[in-house]
Amino acid sequence: MGHKVWNDPFAALTDWAFDDMLRRHPFQMESELSANPITLEQLYRFPVKGLSAEPLEAVDLTAGEGMPGDRLFGFARYNSGFDPDNPRPLPKENFVVLLNEAALAGLQTSFDAATRSLTIAAGGQNRKFDMRDKFEREEAASFLSRLLNLSDAQPPQFVSSAPHRFTDVSVISPAMMNAISVLNLASVRAFEKLTGARVHSGRFRANMVIDGLPPFSELDAVGSLLSIGDLQFRIISRTKRCAATEVNPETADRDLKVPYLLRKYLGHMDMGVYVEVVAGGHLSKGDAGQMENISEWDGSRGPVR
Repeated sequence: MGHKVWNDPFAALTDWAFDDMLRRHPFQMESELSANPITLEQLYRFPVKGLSAEPLEAVDLTAGEGMPGDRLFGFARYNSGFDPDNPRPLPKENFVVLLNEAALAGLQTSFDAATRSLTIAAGGQNRKFDMRDKFEREEAASFLSRLLNLSDAQPPQFVSSAPHRFTDVSVISPAMMNAISVLNLASVRAFEKLTGARVHSGRFRANMVIDGLPPFSELDAVGSLLSIGDLQFRIISRTKRCAATEVNPETADRDLKVPYLLRKYLGHMDMGVYVEVVAGGHLSKGDAGQMENISEWDGSRGPVR
């Protein structure tokens, strides 16, 4: 049974009006969309693929590059095929990730890229590892394997090969490896309305969480420019969701079939978008922005689902 949705901004809408809002193409009135003020509500990076988010107050972004420090490290599973001397994108299943290991959401981890210090806390245990040291890397991998009860023949390996990133969409193209994920909070709230369940935005592990756009309007905005502060981003792809989003980040339970429900109510499994940095600069939580323009997209940088 779904949970009660608190402070539901759509509660005053009739069912007919809400359904009509979702059916209506959001760009029938381009000026209407562009007039919507956007606020950057949250900013994150994920230093180690699959592990905890690192909240950021601000970050400097460069045109053509990804989120600094995001997913530059990972725990590759036994026989993953990853070669640090010749890195190539691999499917997410080759790493220790939420897709297969829901218990990851129950860990509290932090990683200092400068000192390579990894802290893992769970179940009353708190361990700190110096990941520059081969023995401690192996100890960290074994500790993680025990916490998650991994069934692999051997523990995973802690890997990196900067500037290679372990982003999910790195398998699509080199350009997509540097894509930054953006989540629209209005879409999450609308999804709550559709499902009757409380949906934590952390399920979607986005780098940037924005508010102010109409629900799901970002999905039809591929090719458009998003301006936040002094920076510009181009929306390059919708984000197709996998079973990792079924995991509740607060309980580590696989309690909501997000991809199934997206397809059931919306006819697709997309929530959020990927963007590329067009004009860089200093980005801070609370920065305001807007959708700059609507343009045609030729699909050259990635799929439009």
